[in-house]
Amino acid sequence: MNKFLNAWKFSLFILMSYIIVAGISFPIVKSPSVWYEFPMIPGLEEKAKIIFFHVPTAWLSVIAFLMSMVYGIKYLRKQNIDDDIKSTAALQLGMVFCVLATVTGSIWAKFTWGAFWHWDPRETSIFILLLIYGSLFALRSAIENEDKRARLSAVYSIIAFLTVPFFIFIMPRIMTGLHPGSADDTSAGPVVDFHMNANMMIVFYLSLFAFTILYYWMWKVSYRSMIIRDKISKQII
Repeated sequence: MNKFLNAWKFSLFILMSYIIVAGISFPIVKSPSVWYEFPMIPGLEEKAKIIFFHVPTAWLSVIAFLMSMVYGIKYLRKQNIDDDIKSTAALQLGMVFCVLATVTGSIWAKFTWGAFWHWDPRETSIFILLLIYGSLFALRSAIENEDKRARLSAVYSIIAFLTVPFFIFIMPRIMTGLHPGSADDTSAGPVVDFHMNANMMIVFYLSLFAFTILYYWMWKVSYRSMIIRDKISKQII
């Protein structure tokens, strides 16, 4: 079992290393001729490489918030505090990756549009999500009773996630903005569908896969650490 876990972690390390090296060092040229060259995307050029890191972090924030809601529902059904801990672990990671998506997007905006923030619909939507889920942390910290805190958090996580599809997938696409894929985007549609060659798409989807596995591993570690911390605090009391 330990050998399998070590092999799994080593494989993840190799895959993440490849994505980082490919995402940073592989050149972007007008006419790719070898496997390690990426195509030139009009308007993005070298900045297109951010897609290997920015999109996966945004994707993981959605996955994490979804898991937080799912375990919130499970808690309401079974009243098992373990489900609340799993929901909280997912929530914490969701906030981390949401912040990372905001930071990487702001860096890209600085080099593309000249400033870190423009209140573009995409930027505005992710800022609103940070406020919504940040309020959940405030709610949890304000309630001392464990069962009441878990119950209210579960209800909040369900309501909060109902806003995620709108702010992530709908709002940025129905409003005019600077971000690719906005309502007034004059390019040939989504970057992923129309401008990536096979080599770039392989790295992109490997990135999504590797980041997802990394998230699951981080979630398991976070969940176990919260269990241990809870047991230690109860022993002290």
